[in-house]
Amino acid sequence: MRPEAVAITLIFFIFVALEFFSTGFFRKDGEKQGDGTVELLSGLALLLITQPLVLYSAYHLGELLLSNHKGSLENWPFAGVFMLFILFDDMTQYWWHRLSHTVPWLYKLHRPHHNANYLSIRVVYRNNFFYYLFMPGLWFSGVLIYLGGGWVYAVYLTLKMMIIYGAHSDVRWDKPLYKISWLSPIMWLVERVISTPATHSAHHGKHAEDGITHYKGNYGNMLFFWDVLFGTAKITRLYPEEMGVENLPETTTSEQLLWPFFTATKKQTSER
Repeated sequence: MRPEAVAITLIFFIFVALEFFSTGFFRKDGEKQGDGTVELLSGLALLLITQPLVLYSAYHLGELLLSNHKGSLENWPFAGVFMLFILFDDMTQYWWHRLSHTVPWLYKLHRPHHNANYLSIRVVYRNNFFYYLFMPGLWFSGVLIYLGGGWVYAVYLTLKMMIIYGAHSDVRWDKPLYKISWLSPIMWLVERVISTPATHSAHHGKHAEDGITHYKGNYGNMLFFWDVLFGTAKITRLYPEEMGVENLPETTTSEQLLWPFFTATKKQTSER
């Protein structure tokens, strides 16, 4: 197993352990029948099929179209290559996520992520199989790896997943830090640069009228900075009492994982 895979796996299970001993991992408040199945199958599909398939395909696409540039990034400084991944992976993922809350067919691929009535490390990879298959950032990353950015990607991906795991976990690491007065300037900066439990839980909130939920915003994955830059940020340092989606028909495990091949509802909409 590659070093970054070991590091990411370790970080993941640290959050699993934190939830297990503090908020519960195997059973969440509001959990419905089938939630665990959706999370397990979507996670395995991404890690064992989709991500390797897309990165492999994108790498060979680079081989086909950019053969004269193979390894051209190997002599670039680390910061320069890291910035390319920030732009071509994390920023494009912001826009992919934002479009997924605007374009109806894309929302059907992303809705499983919000269908859970809770926020947890369990929902990080919870999406329709095709949501990740078409994600531009994965394809761009494969090409950048072909161009020589592989070892930088290992560092970038480890940092990115640590932030994303932390933002999704219901172990709210940011909450006690807000109460420390001398940390206030630092936390002001942190919550505008990376995704935190407070900003990301607002995106997963169920009721827009609660004053905290910001379902059509706070789209950032690793960097919350994109929300600040593109005007979709809402920062309250509070957490919605309820998570999930409202005013939408019920769905099924099959539809969540494999729409459009399986459908259970006649009408779904991206509007909240």
